[in-house]
Amino acid sequence: MQDRNRIPRAAFGPTDMPLDAARSAFGWLVTGPEPLSVDGREFAGLPDRTVPLDEVRQRLLRRRCPQPVRDAVWAHLVRRSRAEAGASTVGCVGVALPALTGIAAKLTARFAGDPRDIHAAVLAGFLAELPVIDLARPRIMLRLRWAAYRAGHTCLRESLDAPTPSARAFHSAAPPAPAGHPDLVMARAVTAGAITPVEAELIGSTRLEEVSLAEAAARRGTGYEAAKKARQRAEHRLVAFVREHQSEPDDDQLDLDAMTADDSRRTHRVTVEVASGTHRRRVRRRMSPDAPHGGVQVRGRDHPVHSRVPHSPKSGDGSRSQRPRPPAAESAGRTSSRPVETSGRTPRQSTEGPRCA
Repeated sequence: MQDRNRIPRAAFGPTDMPLDAARSAFGWLVTGPEPLSVDGREFAGLPDRTVPLDEVRQRLLRRRCPQPVRDAVWAHLVRRSRAEAGASTVGCVGVALPALTGIAAKLTARFAGDPRDIHAAVLAGFLAELPVIDLARPRIMLRLRWAAYRAGHTCLRESLDAPTPSARAFHSAAPPAPAGHPDLVMARAVTAGAITPVEAELIGSTRLEEVSLAEAAARRGTGYEAAKKARQRAEHRLVAFVREHQSEPDDDQLDLDAMTADDSRRTHRVTVEVASGTHRRRVRRRMSPDAPHGGVQVRGRDHPVHSRVPHSPKSGDGSRSQRPRPPAAESAGRTSSRPVETSGRTPRQSTEGPRCA
């Protein structure tokens, strides 16, 4: 029999595990003249006296202890923990410490990280199962043990799946400058005189907020087209301002080209069919210049319209390219595969050399 008046060691130090704290707290509860105990007369197989919980733990761990006795004692400890909490809950942890310590040691045997979180998860899983475990079923301690194991195993998997921290990734640095927001870019443009505050409000409300251009025009007291033209002119000056200050950090740049692509930067194309001899090909030509300030007034000035240059036929098919095509009605009305002579048609000239007889 151990000395009940012996003072246990300190609670736990900075290098101890959570289960060490539970062991120290349980040691304080079973020390002294009135240790935390149960009435052995209520359970078959226990002495007919008050039995401290540390002695109860030793008796339950014996191989010859019957399973019904273990379930009866554990049902009593769990009910008392639910009713009283506090010291009674610590008593349950103390009686289950051999199982909890084995689980924590098994889970952290090959774990290279800090095992404190896994030990704490094992203890938390055990405590979380106490209020909900079914006491009518047998093997209460076994089910409490599996609940602690599942909680610790989940914590272990999360720790293994987490990225490994690197010492090179941690260094002191100045906080990032509050730049790059479109409002800050437009504020600098207003300060520099590139755009006016009214124009900045028009661009911000219609481009960055959920305000339609028609609604913004109604607020300004102007028409839709006038507001559209005013926004286009302001955006051109804003783009020029941003490009002029490209020497600043890249975070301050604003993707205004994508913002104005729906209006001033849109390029229309048309498909044109060009005949080259007997072959046809489709090409795509621009209908408007790709100048940054292209408008109705400057269309056609920078790119003068040239007369269409006729296609020069290649050698060997000159007569073929100059031969007129038959009318559509005439070609549609043919019923024979034999060629039909048409008045005014130039006979086909042979380009082959004389054959040998």
